[in-house]
Amino acid sequence: MKLKKRGNRNMTDPIIHLSTGQNTTINESGQIHVTIQSTSAPSALDASCFMVNERGQVPSDDYFVFYNQNVDPHHSVLLQHAEDLKSSFVLNTSKLRQAPVEKCVFTATLDSRGTFADVQKCQAIVRAGSQQITYEITQATSETALIFIEIYKHRDGFKVRAIGRGFFGGLQPLAESFGVEIESPSEAKSEIAASTESKVPTAEPVKRPSPAKKKKPKPLKLTKIDLLKRKVTLSLEKKKVDPLQARVAVVFDASGSMFDLYRKGIVQEAFERILAVAAAFDDNGELDVWFFADDFMRAPSVTAKDYKDYIVRTYVLGRRGFGNNEPKVMEDVIRKYTEEEPNENIPTYIIFFSDGGVDKERKITQLITESSHKNLFWQFVGLGRSYYGVLEKLDDMPGRFIDNADFFALDDFSKISDEELYDRLLNEFPGWIKEARAKGILT
Repeated sequence: MKLKKRGNRNMTDPIIHLSTGQNTTINESGQIHVTIQSTSAPSALDASCFMVNERGQVPSDDYFVFYNQNVDPHHSVLLQHAEDLKSSFVLNTSKLRQAPVEKCVFTATLDSRGTFADVQKCQAIVRAGSQQITYEITQATSETALIFIEIYKHRDGFKVRAIGRGFFGGLQPLAESFGVEIESPSEAKSEIAASTESKVPTAEPVKRPSPAKKKKPKPLKLTKIDLLKRKVTLSLEKKKVDPLQARVAVVFDASGSMFDLYRKGIVQEAFERILAVAAAFDDNGELDVWFFADDFMRAPSVTAKDYKDYIVRTYVLGRRGFGNNEPKVMEDVIRKYTEEEPNENIPTYIIFFSDGGVDKERKITQLITESSHKNLFWQFVGLGRSYYGVLEKLDDMPGRFIDNADFFALDDFSKISDEELYDRLLNEFPGWIKEARAKGILT
């Protein structure tokens, strides 16, 4: 035990430094504060708390506290604050005693880049009253998930143990070790491929539990959309933008030159990554979808509950799906949000995918200019190397009440990281919201 003087206080407070495997008693103070942090990391450090029973399993999905579910049913563990490199939890000891768990396991994962060998000063800090307990992990290698500490019930109080156990493969193997089921990207891709080959949508059989058997608590199944949603939030945090509320729409080019992207599942991948934006922004997580070619199709809106194989299940244009007619679908988008479902309090964010061949420049310019008085922001995304015409001139387009559109092109959509995609998608939209409020477009 080391003693350290704090500031100008006339007392010394104990600071306990734990080594891997060591444990110590936590002073009773009503609350226990836990911080998981580092000074630098190759990607965001996503901290979580698994509240587990005597078998080391979560009793149900409600006892996994993370960025998308920040408190348990008893309000005994709260994820109070989460940043890229620092997350803070608060434990209410009186409520935790009543919860059907034996210990709280604090963990962190890296997302798509780097390992914990690249993380500097990786620590768990426990504070209870004047007591501080610190555990620093110094021997991590190529793990992408770590268990830092566990706080467990001991007689009438609580103790903390330094664990320092690593997992390869990120969140999935870590979560599954505690009984939480995570959908793997390979499972989602194989399902998309199977559906694309058959090209005939089939309904999955409904499995009903036997009434004679007692239903077990269903483990939490985080989908790909849940994980992508976190990356959208991190992109906003990096830009120091508060959480946004907006209606979100996506428009997909369905002309003949896009056929290979549909066949290979690239459009489904794009759809899933955009659905995460809607899940982060929209009050009900709903994404509105259009397809366009010579004609257009207003498709059913969708949420994260039924995202799988959406493109192959939904897209039907047939012989109308060869050329490009952007104005026709743009007019329908404008009609929906300004005539059928107007809402001046909430912005509408429209993500418009095109592989080029834009030739109706005068009409597109007219529609963008006219809609600059409305609460609509157009984010055009070019796929491949092609002729995008007026879309490449949006930043200098004159005659608009407000700059209401942005454009960027991608050589290969499947190779851009989620982080870069969301950073580029959210480059101008937050600034447009501020200006739209200042000019009275948003009330």
